[in-house]
Amino acid sequence: MSMNDGLIGAGPAAKAGGSDLIKDTTTQDFMRDVIETSQQVPVLVDFWAPWCGPCKALTPVLEAAVRAAGGAVKLVKMNIDEHPQIAGQLGVQSIPAVFAFDKGRPVDGFMGALPEGQVKAFISRLLGDAAPGADVKALLEAADAALVDGRAEEAAQAYATVLQGDPASAHAIGGLAKALVELGDTAQAREVLASAPQEIQSEGAIVSAQAAIDLAEKAADIGDTAGLLAQLDANPANHQARFDLAMSLNARGEREAAARELVEIVRRDRNWDDDGARRQLLQFFEVWGPKDEATQEGRRMLASVLFS
Repeated sequence: MSMNDGLIGAGPAAKAGGSDLIKDTTTQDFMRDVIETSQQVPVLVDFWAPWCGPCKALTPVLEAAVRAAGGAVKLVKMNIDEHPQIAGQLGVQSIPAVFAFDKGRPVDGFMGALPEGQVKAFISRLLGDAAPGADVKALLEAADAALVDGRAEEAAQAYATVLQGDPASAHAIGGLAKALVELGDTAQAREVLASAPQEIQSEGAIVSAQAAIDLAEKAADIGDTAGLLAQLDANPANHQARFDLAMSLNARGEREAAARELVEIVRRDRNWDDDGARRQLLQFFEVWGPKDEATQEGRRMLASVLFS
């Protein structure tokens, strides 16, 4: 986040007060609680409002992360409904917004309710620490969970954070590419994969992301779902229409329905398109990941056909 200098000198100058790690502040006390205190220890300023749902989610995460830092950083909370002036000077247009102050100046920040792993990584960067392996693992796990839950933008931010410290992380590169696919930007996703070092191009996360891009691009060339359903109503043995329907359903996020259509092709004609339906279903599983409910249900459906 880009931040400008030139904050108002709100309130009289005073000795940085108190040893409390977490406190509320006002416009009058901002100079003492933030500007002066940050001369001794970095201070996070959490701009929030009582009506803001994401603020309520972020604040306890911030508080826990600050306590876990053991005094290396402090947290100051400012209700912008009661005290809008500082937020206005910093150009805050949406909340929650967190600004990090060090030596009296804003040095970093973020917008939105980040998960715990990203908040911890943010504090680690602020303190100049290399993010411990455990924090990176937690951040990747949080990103993976966000991607599975459909929170692609949040996942992309988390993967990008990991890549700042480890540009050659196959997990993060592949995850970021998948998140971009979910956000509808396959061109950018391809650029991300192209940036991966040659030695990791064959790793599972990269291969899976490439498959996700290919699926998205195939889906863009397929007709509307209603037309495909009409073709199947006229001829249930039209395997190409059923295959295209599965691709379209997957592109719409209806994964179990997509798997069901491919399994139906396998049930009707295992040899169609050189076992193409089963091969496509396996590619779905690779893209969706082993923990996805659609993967697990799809494997169960496929097994019931293959081994019945």
